[in-house]
Amino acid sequence: MALEKTEREAAQKNIAENRKAFHDYHILETFETGVVLLGTEVKSIREGRVNLRDSFARAEHGEVFVYNIHIQPYSHRGYAEHDPLRRRKLLLHAHEIRKLVGKTVEKGMTLVPLRMYFKDGRVKMALGLAKGKQLHDKRETIKRREVDRETRAAVKRRR
Repeated sequence: MALEKTEREAAQKNIAENRKAFHDYHILETFETGVVLLGTEVKSIREGRVNLRDSFARAEHGEVFVYNIHIQPYSHRGYAEHDPLRRRKLLLHAHEIRKLVGKTVEKGMTLVPLRMYFKDGRVKMALGLAKGKQLHDKRETIKRREVDRETRAAVKRRR
């Protein structure tokens, strides 16, 4: 069983993470989505030239689109060039889309891309259903992280 998990993890190669999302939002639920991309975009992603910062997703007319993901043009492109910030369609099941639409109508809920990765040779995205953090929540998170770091250092010194 443990061998299966390591094989599965090896099949998932992280491309980009949106660390700022974990700082700015409480992530309530995550969804795995596919992304509709052009060929040169996939090649550029394989080079690691993607940035998820300040990106967000929105459900429109029964479909989910992601905005502000910056994918730089492929370095060895010929004539084909894509717009780096174009909106891209996310691939979800219909029942998942209905669930997301229902949740985002609630006050303060938003869809945030958390990470982009390869799974079995295909580009996947972890999409988080999130609620915005208040300033005091952010301070509390930072304080908790510092306390954890100090306790780890104290335990390490004792050894």
